[in-house]
Amino acid sequence: MRWYCISNDADVLTGMRLAGIDGAMAQTAAEVDAAVTRAVQDEGIAVLLVTEGCYNMCRARLDELKLSAERPLVNTVADSRGAGRISGEITRLINEAIGIRL
Repeated sequence: MRWYCISNDADVLTGMRLAGIDGAMAQTAAEVDAAVTRAVQDEGIAVLLVTEGCYNMCRARLDELKLSAERPLVNTVADSRGAGRISGEITRLINEAIGIRL
């Protein structure tokens, strides 16, 4: 069971690789989508880390994976430009999943 990172930020990808996490650089929505497809098809990847920038490029597909796929577990991480709005996205995703407002 491996971790894998899809990033549009070279600093994040370098840090993940130093921690032993392999990954892919993706600068466009098509590249993010292709990297997600490869990660989903690889049975050994258990956790998929996606930077905020990549998440924003492929939001619908990644949300679908978060809500319905058994593997991999998809988690959004901050890029080197700042924390952004990850907590708001988590709240939005919970609201969609259970159908109530918190």
